[in-house]
Order: sequence, then C-alpha cells, then structure tokens
Amino acid sequence: MKMFSIFSAFLAGCLCTAFLVTFARGNQEGYFVEHEKDIAAPGPGPHDGGGETIAYPFFSHIPGLQLVFRKRLLRPGSSIGYHLQEKDEIYYILQGRGEMTMNGKTFTVSAGDAILTRPGNSHGLKPIGDSMAILINYIQ
Repeated sequence: MKMFSIFSAFLAGCLCTAFLVTFARGNQEGYFVEHEKDIAAPGPGPHDGGGETIAYPFFSHIPGLQLVFRKRLLRPGSSIGYHLQEKDEIYYILQGRGEMTMNGKTFTVSAGDAILTRPGNSHGLKPIGDSMAILINYIQ
C-alpha cells in the first residue's frame, strides 16, 4: 500500500509538471485562443483618465510574452489620461470617435484610424459622444 502511495504521488507530480511545462510553452499546437467575454476587466480609465472603461488584456497570463495586446472600451465621460509615452505604442480605433491630445495639440480620430506614439511624446484620448473601442499594442 505504501508503494502505491509513493507511485501515486510521483504520478501526480509528473502530471502537474507536464501541465506547467505545457502552459509555459503554449499548447501543443503553438497557439492560444482567448475570448473577450472571459477576460473583461471593468475599471477607470488608465493614467488617471477616470470614468468607466472595460479592458480586455489578451494573453496577459502567458509567461514571457512581452507583447501587450489589449482592447479597451471607453464609455462616455471616461478617458485615457494625458501621459508621457516611454515606448512605442499603437492605438487603433475600432469603433466610435474620439478626441486625441498629442503634445498639447488636439485632433479627432475615428474608426479605422491608427495612431503611433513614439517615446518622449505625451498623449491622451477621450470618446466623443457614444462609447469608443480601441486596440492598444506595445512591448513591455
């Protein structure tokens, strides 16, 4: 009986290790799929933007992944606060219209627009009218 317990503990350890190795490297096919409904994170606008937003931090749990790929829904009255950019960052407007402030200058952005902010520049974004959905991409 003692031998069975040792074997059971060994087998459980092997299975746990195999699971962790698979998780860390990705699944056997080399890809991950996430559904935004499963990762939605309500909260205020980042960089002291305030208001109500929903972040969708895709693949944020994948060990070693330095690429940030996030969708954010900005509700009326919310914003991404004006802040200094330290690394290249891309915003892609999926839906709606917004007012972007870049280095003190304000301009309108709308669905289909992509904005690249380079290090050393400051920017912020707020929706105009209805909600606005954006994709955000940068390297951590």
